[in-house]
Amino acid sequence: MLTDPGGLLSPLSGIARLSGARTRSISAENPTGKKGAGGMATEGPGASAARDLGPGWKVSPCALIAPGKTQDLAEIDGPGAIQSMWLGGYVGRQLILRMYWDGQERPSVECPLADFFACGWRDNGAGPTRGPFSPLNSLPVVVNPNSGLNCFWPMPFRRHCRVTVENIGPQERACFYQINYALDDVPDAAAYFHAQFRRSNPVPPGQCHRILDGVAGRGHYVGTALLVGLGGQDRWWGEGEIKFFLDGDGDHPTICGTGTEDYFGGSYNWEVDGRYTTYSTPFMGMYHVSAPDGLYQSQQRFAMYRWHLVDPIRFERDIRVTLQDLGWRSGGRYLLRHDDFASVAYWYQAPPTGAFPPLPDMDGLELV
Repeated sequence: MLTDPGGLLSPLSGIARLSGARTRSISAENPTGKKGAGGMATEGPGASAARDLGPGWKVSPCALIAPGKTQDLAEIDGPGAIQSMWLGGYVGRQLILRMYWDGQERPSVECPLADFFACGWRDNGAGPTRGPFSPLNSLPVVVNPNSGLNCFWPMPFRRHCRVTVENIGPQERACFYQINYALDDVPDAAAYFHAQFRRSNPVPPGQCHRILDGVAGRGHYVGTALLVGLGGQDRWWGEGEIKFFLDGDGDHPTICGTGTEDYFGGSYNWEVDGRYTTYSTPFMGMYHVSAPDGLYQSQQRFAMYRWHLVDPIRFERDIRVTLQDLGWRSGGRYLLRHDDFASVAYWYQAPPTGAFPPLPDMDGLELV
């Protein structure tokens, strides 16, 4: 069991124990998180609505991020840990979330905002309450109506952390946020949180989608979010196996799955009475299916997640994670498919953070 004298990373069973940690929170109404400094704004997006009431009455509820600009959501001096985050407003791939730990130049988290919260299918740019919505109800990530994004991954840091959002789109976006953290000593064994986005659109024929690669050091893999957009119809698409290559594995992995729906906790194509059946549970889910609408939306899209909270995948030197894009063809033969796979890998590791592959541009991220 990880010794945690400060109570930063304690499980729920330790909630009754007193701690010397100091709770703080950063939002647009208290951008520094300082004690007694919330609700002091005199200018902001809510200034007109509060003109009869004055400071303290929701003057600065959100940040407005101009096209091509990066907004610092949080800069915190440690030691401490982010314990939860909530974001709202625009949800989609035109905002890029990044996190930096202890002065590293490379981000340890770099991901489109929607995908980080396992809802990469969601884009409410046409209006904050428009479009299809599916709730996600898990332990570390929760997506509530309407597109309330919640994260409970513990994120320790020792000297400093920085959280930013970049707007790569052509129009101004509103970002509502609340970042809750505690300041206290961090256990020596605590590793740093990482998340990385990758997309294969389509998966190259005969190749596998790479969920994660290029990680060096000691750590543990804690989750996968996956969005699949079908590039063809008529047959089941999820025969592909997930594979975890650990600590120098060559052509063959140490951990090999048995099928895509199996890894995400389902079975037999998630099919009940001739239909895909969605589910959202604390550790795993296939919680969203976009169905053809009889007009322009002709292909199906699926969103799923698997959190390794009670079964983290440990590695000492390196890790590589791949997923096959595999279906069926005539004669009971496998078919190498060409679907759109977009994934986020979540893991903890000791520093330093390695280089991430470049993110696709706005067109490369678009749901098409």
